[in-house]
Amino acid sequence: MSGRIRLGLAGFAGVTVLAAVAIRGADSYYRSSRGEGCAKCHEIRPNHEAWLSSAHRGVNCVDCHTSSLANNVRRVVKHFAGDIPERIRLSSADVQTMVLKCASCHRQEFAQWRSGPHSTTYARLFLDPEHNAKRLLMDDCLRCHGMHFEGSIGDIVTPIDNKGPWKLKETQFIQRWAIPCLACHAVHVKGQPMAKGSRTGPNQEVYRPSISLFDRRSGLPIELAHLAAPQMLEGARKVRTSPDPRQALCYQCHAPLDSRQVGSGDDRTPIGVHEGLSCLACHQKHGQFTRASCAGCHPRLSNCGLDVEKMDTTFRDPKSRFNIHFVKCADCHVKGVPTKRVRQVGD
Repeated sequence: MSGRIRLGLAGFAGVTVLAAVAIRGADSYYRSSRGEGCAKCHEIRPNHEAWLSSAHRGVNCVDCHTSSLANNVRRVVKHFAGDIPERIRLSSADVQTMVLKCASCHRQEFAQWRSGPHSTTYARLFLDPEHNAKRLLMDDCLRCHGMHFEGSIGDIVTPIDNKGPWKLKETQFIQRWAIPCLACHAVHVKGQPMAKGSRTGPNQEVYRPSISLFDRRSGLPIELAHLAAPQMLEGARKVRTSPDPRQALCYQCHAPLDSRQVGSGDDRTPIGVHEGLSCLACHQKHGQFTRASCAGCHPRLSNCGLDVEKMDTTFRDPKSRFNIHFVKCADCHVKGVPTKRVRQVGD
């Protein structure tokens, strides 16, 4: 081997070692700087400043945001080439990865969400033959079932008709979650870290400051304080609804038609015996389970003293004609509602 070749190989080896040391040093710096290193990039500074006043400000940036060397180099090249986005945001794929990051701290919430209906996938939603035969798939489906997807419904499933057979355009969509954590939570919004034991009642915690709706049109979260619950109607009568502000988020997807009539569209506003209850009085926050909800009020608050879980409602049997959201005493007592029994001392 000639001296020139040996010198070249030695130089290459030296550069490789220096690069490895630099990468390790940079990684160590960004981990130890707790966001200050990230904020030196002016595109990231607004996100960093928002994080400083958020409930997650005690969590290191790199605990949630990780990237490969190749991606970092690609971003630097784009930066110096002038290809700078107007606003830094997570991609649809990044949002999916973030779910597992959330789970590393919020294990109970993740387990509940994972076992409930909101952890549904693109495949389960968009390949449902019964639904697709009745209602044409459209971009508006993504408003709730794919908020973070950058494309259109035609980029996910084909064909767009009521005949089928339907299939996903890419295998990555098979297990992709349609309603990830960031659909209802914004990590960088202002708020105090949740203190242990914070409660608004004996069994109900205060709502978290992160609660928000991700708006796919603007690509920004809308904080709960700016979301409104509609005034619902039963015919011409105004329905009494719970003042619980959290259910304003529920209404964004479980919404009525423009008539604001109870039960229209995807609305489930309770009337009848349950009028005035909040969605979250019965539905578990992340899992949406309701099986234990009756025991919270009944039979202690039951007007008739019967086992309400055995009554003919959709709570006992989903096929019942008496929907638990809208059932009234008169639905069963067709000859007249019995007078409420006055409880005696010792009952």
